[in-house]
Amino acid sequence: MGNEQIPQPPPTPATPATPHRPTAQETSIAGTAHRRLLDRIGDLWALLTDRPISLYAASVLRIGYGLLYLVFLLREFPHRDEIWGPGAPWTPALAQQLFDQTGWNSILLLSDSRAYFELCYVTALVTSALFMLGWRTRATSVLFAVVVTSFHARSIFMTDGGDNLILLMALYLVLTACGRHWSLDARRERLKTARSGNAAAPVRSSYAQQLRSARVTLTTVVHNCGVLVIAAQVCFLYGSAGLYKIQGPTWGGGTALHYALNLELFQPWPALSHLVDEYPMVIAIAGYVTVLLQVAFPFVLFGRLKYPVLTVLLGMHIGIAVLLGLPLFSGAMIVADAVFLPDRFYAFLPHLWRRAAQRTGVRRPAPGRAAGSGTVPSQGRACVPGTTHRAAPARKDTTPATGLASEQS
Repeated sequence: MGNEQIPQPPPTPATPATPHRPTAQETSIAGTAHRRLLDRIGDLWALLTDRPISLYAASVLRIGYGLLYLVFLLREFPHRDEIWGPGAPWTPALAQQLFDQTGWNSILLLSDSRAYFELCYVTALVTSALFMLGWRTRATSVLFAVVVTSFHARSIFMTDGGDNLILLMALYLVLTACGRHWSLDARRERLKTARSGNAAAPVRSSYAQQLRSARVTLTTVVHNCGVLVIAAQVCFLYGSAGLYKIQGPTWGGGTALHYALNLELFQPWPALSHLVDEYPMVIAIAGYVTVLLQVAFPFVLFGRLKYPVLTVLLGMHIGIAVLLGLPLFSGAMIVADAVFLPDRFYAFLPHLWRRAAQRTGVRRPAPGRAAGSGTVPSQGRACVPGTTHRAAPARKDTTPATGLASEQS
């Protein structure tokens, strides 16, 4: 009896831990976050593929940089040989040594002949003019990028630095559809549409329609990416410049502009520079405002605050051009800032110009056309049933007279 063991109950198997099931609240939060993420991705995809953005702004950049580089080449025409030619202090041999280190290249070094250099210079002038006017923009944009790259690389130490930004923008503008407005290409398309009138479009096969749709989508995506890269480049330029300035004691102490105004290298009008330097409080405030705007610039682009910021930056660049003698740099920055203005702003400019011209009596409205009417749609709401309000004025009739007569008969 004493050796008997008390029987033990059989061990019960361990019950597995019940998995944690998300509550209804957690499920709703996760589902909401997932839907918002998908909506954001869909909005981004629609932004890139639905329609080209900032077409007017891209046209302004084309006109601005084409004009700037044309004026730059004309201004340096008497000194072209000393800067880029065979007789430049920065000889072709030195340029070739730099190319071996940096990977750059230039069409100006294909020959040492002076006749070849003069031909390249004339070609650069013609290319800049055609790019500004928007003639065969797809081809001339590539030629303009080659011209700017070649001249910049040939004598990289001989200019004031404004052509650095022009070089970047010339490369970016190749990606954009910068000839859709205010160009010879746009005028040719309008005339072609007017000549065709109401003629029926040719019947295309489904394969041809798919190819055309894919081409339009690809062009739209490339253009939108190019515009976004241009905007990001300008934001990075302003932000990095502002952050670099606050690291030193001169901008923090408000004395940076004082030293810049007293440099003989940056005194196109010494008397004007000394006159401005007599107001140290104004100089200090201008320095602080410059740093503040450059640092805050990337963060004010999504609201109406960008308009006063762009206006102050415009005045700042004009001051740099006048006081420091850097018109090419200031002009390049002013044109780059134009990418942040919406298309409705540029579309309204011709309408505003016509109204101003009619008020001053310079231009009278065309017969049969109401004064102040234009091709810019009104910004009112859509037409409401039962009212006579129209959302947009009717387009000007471009039907030929013969076709109109046949329709009326």
